[in-house]
Amino acid sequence: MFIKEYITEIAKATKSLWTGMRLTGHYFIRLKTVITEQYPDNRDTLKMAERFRGEVTMPHDENNQHACTGCTACELACPNATIKVITKFELTPENKKKKALDTFVYHLDMCTLCGLCVDACPTGAIQMGQNFEHSVYDRSTLTKKLNKPGSKIREGVE
Repeated sequence: MFIKEYITEIAKATKSLWTGMRLTGHYFIRLKTVITEQYPDNRDTLKMAERFRGEVTMPHDENNQHACTGCTACELACPNATIKVITKFELTPENKKKKALDTFVYHLDMCTLCGLCVDACPTGAIQMGQNFEHSVYDRSTLTKKLNKPGSKIREGVE
């Protein structure tokens, strides 16, 4: 009995191998039916899906203004402390203290790309980007400061 089961298993494995090799041979002979994306040669034309979640970004307008008020809602929503919002107090023209963003630190190496921070932001100051190439040799380059130097909060954002 043992020999019969052994030969049956070899026959099934050979049939499975032949099925896979036949499909491989089909694409090898018919080069015009290539179904593989040629990455990284297609970077210029590559468009990720709308729902794709890349790294967190903070868009700035042409005047170097952003919509972040420094409320730290994104920092509180982050499940693994990827975001650190450092705030400062500025004097308004009425001599009142107002909290403002000093530094927005984002640790991409700890981020799970869940998007909870984007959902929690009341002003829409941060969003998920389209970048997906995060391979680096130095891990410290994955810690990013999202607000640009000299940037200010956009007028009308509270």
